Amino acid sequence: MIQRLHRSDLGNSLRTLMENDPAFRPVAYFSMEVGLKESIPTYSGGLGVLAGDILKSAADLGVPMAGVTLLYRKGYFVQEFNQDDWQKEKPVVWDPTKELTLLPNTVSITIQGREIQVRAWVYECIGATGYPLPIYFLDTDFEPNHPDDRKLCWYLYGGDNRYRLCQEFILGVGGLRMLRALGYMNIDTFHLNEGHAGFLTLELMRELGYYDPDRIREQVVFTTHTPVPAGHDYFEFGLIDQVFPPDALSTIKRMMPNMPGVSMTELGLRYSRYVNGVAKKHAEVSNAMFKMETVDWITNGIHPTTWISSGMRKLYNKHIPGWELDPGRLVQALTIPKEEIWAAHQASKLRLFARILETNGVQLDPNVLRLCEKSSYLQESRFIIDGRSKTQEDRRRKESPVCVCRKISPA
Repeated sequence: MIQRLHRSDLGNSLRTLMENDPAFRPVAYFSMEVGLKESIPTYSGGLGVLAGDILKSAADLGVPMAGVTLLYRKGYFVQEFNQDDWQKEKPVVWDPTKELTLLPNTVSITIQGREIQVRAWVYECIGATGYPLPIYFLDTDFEPNHPDDRKLCWYLYGGDNRYRLCQEFILGVGGLRMLRALGYMNIDTFHLNEGHAGFLTLELMRELGYYDPDRIREQVVFTTHTPVPAGHDYFEFGLIDQVFPPDALSTIKRMMPNMPGVSMTELGLRYSRYVNGVAKKHAEVSNAMFKMETVDWITNGIHPTTWISSGMRKLYNKHIPGWELDPGRLVQALTIPKEEIWAAHQASKLRLFARILETNGVQLDPNVLRLCEKSSYLQESRFIIDGRSKTQEDRRRKESPVCVCRKISPA
């Protein structure tokens, strides 16, 4: 009996050691935005929500990894509407101390000719079986940093191109230095969620001590999300010259030779061992856009327990016991009677209509409403709402109310 207890205690101790020692986490996931929950407003939309879902799913599955992002003290923005129903943007007000834990570690980077101290806050995402996955939020808003440098982690997608360049240097270079300071010395895969963290490759080259692109590629995987050229961050070397320290400037010019600037997506493509788009069609578009054939595709997924409605949860509990710990079982949803699925769907729709009636005073007919796909750009929503009707069917549809479920990008 004593031997069994001793073995159990030893096993628990080893598990605790492996869960908490950074040396046993070989994967680091970098994302400009991460959407874990509404009370941590460090996301704007799909990219951040996907990042949050990946990290939460990894915690559920016990994947030994860590996340890195920036701490945005003023978030993206709070959405309000004026009397004409036009969107107005206000800064987010939130207190990181209520959600995150400030760590004592700091690292330094140099941008715009000044040394900047970077610190980190941590949020532990606890998986379905109790496995902890740390997400680190980088922050420059503290003394002794220059007042301008303290603002660099205020806004998500705010400011001009210089502001964005500084943020992405903090994320990539500062993020890797922070991981090293925290004890992450055995990372063999750095996952870049979009190109924003691409300057991580620059820091990996500095750590290496000599120029070897293949050694960098061995360590990096890259997910690209944007199917249009205008959506990819690009920085002219004239701007980079003003922001980067001399050694980093020399290295990035060697890494991107004969170029007038740096496309963060192209940086990710060149220095990754594996690249994927987020849908089969997206991979085809990306390969055509960048004149290559190596972009693979992995269809975006979700974290089921975050997004499932109460009605569907009851259905799954009834027909697919154990699905929360093994989401792969959800393939069995195909066997659920269609009338039960339809009833749960209708119940969810009526709850949505009740919310709209309560908040906007608009009564909607469930047989008429058309829901448009969420849109982040004003021109897309105006196209949907103001589109001209050409047929009687189009006119009938135009008279139907449209529910736009998204903040419109102020850019």
